[in-house]
Amino acid sequence: MINHPVGRPAQPGPDAAAPPPAAAPRPAAPRAAGPGGAVRVGGAVPLALAPRPARVLVLLAAFVCAACGLVYELELVALGGYLLGDSVTQTSVVLSVMVFAMGVGSLLAKGLTRRPATSFALVEYALSLVGGLSALALYCGWAWLHQPRATLVALIAATVLIGLLIGAEIPLLMTLIQRIRREHAGRAVADLFAADYVGALVGGLAFPFVLLPALGQTAGALVTGAVNAVAGAVVVLWLFRAEPAPRTRLLLWTGCGLVLALLALAAACTGAIERAARQALYGGPIRFATQSRYQEIVLTGGPEDPAPTRSDDASRVPRQRAAPPLELFLDGRLAVCGPGEYRDHEALVRPALAAGPSGRVLVLGGGDGLALREVLRHPAVRSVLVVERDPALPALARRDAALAALTGRSFDDPRVRLVRAEPMGWLRGSGERFDVIVSDLDGAAAGGKYRSREFFGLAARRLAPAGRLAVRAGAPDHGLWTAESGLDAVGLAAVAYQGGAPAAADCGRPDPAPAFLLASRTVPALGLAPDAPAPRSLTVAALRASEARLAAARPSPLPPPHGLLGP
Repeated sequence: MINHPVGRPAQPGPDAAAPPPAAAPRPAAPRAAGPGGAVRVGGAVPLALAPRPARVLVLLAAFVCAACGLVYELELVALGGYLLGDSVTQTSVVLSVMVFAMGVGSLLAKGLTRRPATSFALVEYALSLVGGLSALALYCGWAWLHQPRATLVALIAATVLIGLLIGAEIPLLMTLIQRIRREHAGRAVADLFAADYVGALVGGLAFPFVLLPALGQTAGALVTGAVNAVAGAVVVLWLFRAEPAPRTRLLLWTGCGLVLALLALAAACTGAIERAARQALYGGPIRFATQSRYQEIVLTGGPEDPAPTRSDDASRVPRQRAAPPLELFLDGRLAVCGPGEYRDHEALVRPALAAGPSGRVLVLGGGDGLALREVLRHPAVRSVLVVERDPALPALARRDAALAALTGRSFDDPRVRLVRAEPMGWLRGSGERFDVIVSDLDGAAAGGKYRSREFFGLAARRLAPAGRLAVRAGAPDHGLWTAESGLDAVGLAAVAYQGGAPAAADCGRPDPAPAFLLASRTVPALGLAPDAPAPRSLTVAALRASEARLAAARPSPLPPPHGLLGP
């Protein structure tokens, strides 16, 4: 034990010998560099590549991860609007929660930077599973649980998990770049964020133009998850393979294989799972289902295609039960109920072609061909232009035997010309004028875009001097009166009416009878064309009675018109 003097140390006297010179410090052993020449505090980091290509590889991983992250984000936005409706609200919820969770994930990642490569691999594996399976899991829960609130909670939970994992990527990637080669933080951040933003651009463009039309939402998310897992494995298990201990490295290899196996298994079962979910959701046999670039299209029910049978076996074939009604769903909403669909389409089209010139007709939307069928029943019609944004819908109306029979094969009529375009954009760019314009568009869709003052103004510019505009206004509620107010704002006088029992009632859906608006530059009179076949569901007396009934319920004054930038 050594006793240390207490107090101030004694000063040497003038005759004291000088103390011996202090021994020179031993030079520190140089830190060994790995094959790539990279070093870190405490030892070397052997890399599979030289510092420059290794750094490029990490930036490429940032690019891929950003692309995958934005695909997950867009998947959740699309699912929110599709499963819960009100796309503006769902988009706002998903984006705001995602950004918040990314910030929290970045903070939590500070505790993972001691072993950045291993942590990055674990984050990517978790993100691959959560993001890749999110679309399939949310769709199945929505189809089987029938609980909109639970679906919203699940959507928010998936958004939070994905946001936390995406937020943890940037700090870990930044640490990996600095482990390869120390450099000014500003330059490293600039390079990393450039790769991140360019990757987000590629992912954002790939989702609507490649993944969604080619693979659909569920398969596209699974493929994105697999790419995400491979990107994490390449960075950690090859480039930074010296960081994890041998046992940890084996576990990471095993984890990567399990993630890819689970995603592959989900991809193999996606078709069966989606069919079962659609069966539970829509009921009846699924005739056709696809996810186009614009919407999910599902056709159910209807008669089966006739199958040839041998005459000697005919007596032994059991009598078949009546086929379920043909139903067309667009993004989960019933668009066509086969047995009673004529009620809605006769009410939309027939009064508009009752009086005045009707040689040139424009149908906006109407890709199912049913409104077009009613237009073609009038012999005065010389040409019909159909503007439909989704080419998959007219193709289905031509291809499916039951739907084609319901439409009377209207798209094969030589008077018909089909244009693929977004209706509102087409109205703005076209200079053609028409005697009758039929808007077979859902006024409540796209944030009320197709009942806005701007839409009605563009349509009014395409009307001939004595032209008429027919509008599907939906339920007789506030939306009907804002639509009438919008027509009035652009100089068109409108009358509101109904067509009788709702078509959806024949498919077991107790929806209220829809309302319609007929508008022109002078107050139009409701009637039916005498030279066309008599409609099955309309009479002039019933039309005028519904007009009087709605006129009595009209608020005074009318609510302000809906605008694209207004409420």
